[in-house]
Amino acid sequence: MDRARAAWYAARAGLELDPETEVVIAGDDPVLPTPFHLGEGAAVALALVGQEADRIWRLRGGRRQAMAIDVRHAAASLRSYLLLEVDGQAGPPAPRAGSNVTAIWPCGDGRFIHLHGSFTHGPGILAELGLGEGASAAEIAAATRQRGAFELEDALAAKGLCAAVCRSNAEWLRHPQGQALAAKPVVELVRIGDAPPEPFSEGDRPLRGVRVLDLTRVLAGPTVARTLAEHGAEVLHIAGPRLPTVERFEMDTGHGKRQAYLDLDDPAGRATLQELVRGADVFSQGFQWGSLERRGFGPAQVAKLRPGIIYVTENAFGYGGPWDGRPGWEQLAQAATGVCVRQGGDGPPVLAPAAMNDYTTGYFGTLGAMMALRRRAEEGGSWLVRVSLARTSMWYYDLGHDLDPSGASGTGDTGDWMLERETGYGRMRFLRPALRMSETDPHWELPTAPPGSGEPAWAG
Repeated sequence: MDRARAAWYAARAGLELDPETEVVIAGDDPVLPTPFHLGEGAAVALALVGQEADRIWRLRGGRRQAMAIDVRHAAASLRSYLLLEVDGQAGPPAPRAGSNVTAIWPCGDGRFIHLHGSFTHGPGILAELGLGEGASAAEIAAATRQRGAFELEDALAAKGLCAAVCRSNAEWLRHPQGQALAAKPVVELVRIGDAPPEPFSEGDRPLRGVRVLDLTRVLAGPTVARTLAEHGAEVLHIAGPRLPTVERFEMDTGHGKRQAYLDLDDPAGRATLQELVRGADVFSQGFQWGSLERRGFGPAQVAKLRPGIIYVTENAFGYGGPWDGRPGWEQLAQAATGVCVRQGGDGPPVLAPAAMNDYTTGYFGTLGAMMALRRRAEEGGSWLVRVSLARTSMWYYDLGHDLDPSGASGTGDTGDWMLERETGYGRMRFLRPALRMSETDPHWELPTAPPGSGEPAWAG
């Protein structure tokens, strides 16, 4: 991938690949069978992360680094949970509650809708369709064919349930939410409070000494903290003891993290989190907007507890606009923004062959956190970083959708990119970071561990 094209990709995100940044991006798309530039896009996002890590490294007294990324490896990183093996066993995540409705379904108006059972939404979606929890695929399809796609989307949204009509990209850009997102950068950085500068001290890695509280689950948010850990941050993942999750996703995004449970509905749990916040540098959350505010941990509340905090938040459909706060997932961002329609070509809409938005939004959230840490070092302040799956999806669409999927090369033999280590789950084989850096090569110091397996305290 040539330098000029990589710089153009960055500019389409409202970002700059500095001409002085020493990075080689080897290879070109198509790697995966899709018309979208997924491998190249992921590689550029990681190059921007590396560029920011290098800037911080030089603030700490280090010398400029050379970087390299293989486009095939970057593409593989968008499917890393599928490459993971534990004790020799590989495979996709086990089905969870609601998974029987999570698919693209035909509607009576000739359109298609993607329903998503989330962790708890399956029964509500089926009830809206007049079905019970044991409904078969044939029964669900028959029920959706009795409804108009947009009417069903509105009805489910009114109940706080997850669904998105498979729109074309042109339809999405005419939609008020698409227009609201088009006016925003891919990475939003907002100063939310005053605080004195906190310069970086000397250290052996770009983020050594940076403490990250990770209150996220399922891919995008967890990827933010995992990627910060790649560059030396101390990450403490806080999970709720009763919140459902997906074990294989936890395995994949848990590298470099320590794990603890806290019940934020318990005053003692909230008090413990407050103490952790006071010692943190980054607070990363991916819950539905407003959920943590009700428990005292919204951006302004956390900035008051810890002036100088970097508050990272990610969601499905962005901030502002008529869909502000609407729940969603990777699949729904693809459906809404036109990816599924384009991926389907002349046939019905289908999903792209990777979690393109989840992982890349995680990379962009990492980039925003690093940018904010550098701003804090130079001028002080508390900072809010906002990223969303739909905005990332729009960026990918904007990069082009002109590739021939039949010409995809595939990731090939991934053996050279895989690592093995003992973990809290067993002997794990997993994909190493795709970004290479000459002075501070990204790596995870800690093995992945099950949620709640440690104590809610900082290491040092």
